[in-house]
Amino acid sequence: MEPEHSLRQLPTAVHGSFLKNPLTTLRHSILGNPAKRVSIRRRVVNLSLPVLLSALFQRLVSIVDIFMVGGLGAAAIAAVGLGQFMVFLAMTVFWGLSTGTTVVIAHLWGADRLEDARKAAFAAMLTCAVMIVAATAAGTTYGSRLALVMGAGTDVMGYAGRYITLVFLYFGFTAGLNLLSAIMHGRGDTKTPMTAILLVNILHVVIAWPLIYGKFGFPRLGVIGAAYAINLSEAIGFFYLLFRVLRQNAVNIGRPDLELWKRIWKVGYPVALERVAQQSGQLFYSKFILGYGTVAYAAHQVGLSIESLSFMPGAGMGIAAATLMGQSLGARKYRQARVGHNEAMRLALLVMGVMAAIFVIIPAPLLSLFTSDSEVIREGTVFLRLVALAQIPLALSFVYAGSLRGTGDTFYVFISTLLTMWGVRVFLAWIVADVLHLSLYAVWGVFVIDWWVRAAAFAWRYHKRDLHSGVL
Repeated sequence: MEPEHSLRQLPTAVHGSFLKNPLTTLRHSILGNPAKRVSIRRRVVNLSLPVLLSALFQRLVSIVDIFMVGGLGAAAIAAVGLGQFMVFLAMTVFWGLSTGTTVVIAHLWGADRLEDARKAAFAAMLTCAVMIVAATAAGTTYGSRLALVMGAGTDVMGYAGRYITLVFLYFGFTAGLNLLSAIMHGRGDTKTPMTAILLVNILHVVIAWPLIYGKFGFPRLGVIGAAYAINLSEAIGFFYLLFRVLRQNAVNIGRPDLELWKRIWKVGYPVALERVAQQSGQLFYSKFILGYGTVAYAAHQVGLSIESLSFMPGAGMGIAAATLMGQSLGARKYRQARVGHNEAMRLALLVMGVMAAIFVIIPAPLLSLFTSDSEVIREGTVFLRLVALAQIPLALSFVYAGSLRGTGDTFYVFISTLLTMWGVRVFLAWIVADVLHLSLYAVWGVFVIDWWVRAAAFAWRYHKRDLHSGVL
């Protein structure tokens, strides 16, 4: 526990400083040494930027798929968008496991319990392997049926069926890459996962273009080529990261530690439920969008791909905030935990604020990079300008939620997400679309309202939270 500052506790050197400059000394005692705060800020930036870039590169894999198939038409874009959504839906439980792994390892690492951190990593990897088998079976069996339930037309299903099956056959590489990154994040190593994701992106671009359009002597596979490209590139990225994890001795292979597994799952299961609430709500919300036609959903999908240029860095900052909070609390450095949160928030607001301005100023040129369909560009322009209004609450939500997860307060984040997603976004979208029969733009506007309400809920909880109770 950090010592409380008082004149009686100040060392001799500080007493001398106090006699010379009492105001400066008291300010340092209460607020902390400015030099120390600068050091913490530098550490936050060094940790956060690789996470931010990793999140951006990871999302770029999906963006590249949308970009590459844009020349095949709106149905192809919608099919790939549906397939990506299925993967996100399947990843809900894995995100819970990954978050629990990052937070528990961060606490153990901060407390200098390195051997326990390695045991926790192994327990998480075994759990992930079992879950991958179940997810792969469910995705290949029911993925196409779910696309039909969502309202995909025959033109979309002509592409979507095989694409969804293929991405789920190799889903294990996607989930494994995510968990290995979580292990490294908990240890404070964000550069290695960033390198792995960058490798995936480079390979994906190199592989996808010739397979989709039949370049350089390869057969023209269309949407199926996009599936092969993402599978192969993520497989290589997974094996690279696995090699790095083993080389750094980040995992202790042996008998699983049940107690550490329980800690991981205690933190992780509310995150899994949160993701289920988020993705299932998004499923119903997407259904309302599909009700306005294929062009509307294609515009929505392309718009989301572009918006994720700000969305995913914000999510990355949330991961950084959770890691910093976990390590600081594990070391009982409560002031450092607050400073780390503030610096993560500052960077998230800066990045997402700039992107909001770009979405407002040049939406059409951004959309034209992904599709030449004039109707999709017209609708997508309105979407981007609307979601620009959500960038600030998105930044607030990601960092506040990340810091709350770092304290182990994942159940509150789950409840808030459940209530806002279903009580605000889905409910209001139903009112707007099915009851009042308003325009597509009104349904998109509900997205903005959801994130402002969610940001307020997370901010209230964080500022009421006693960090001394957040040590696992």
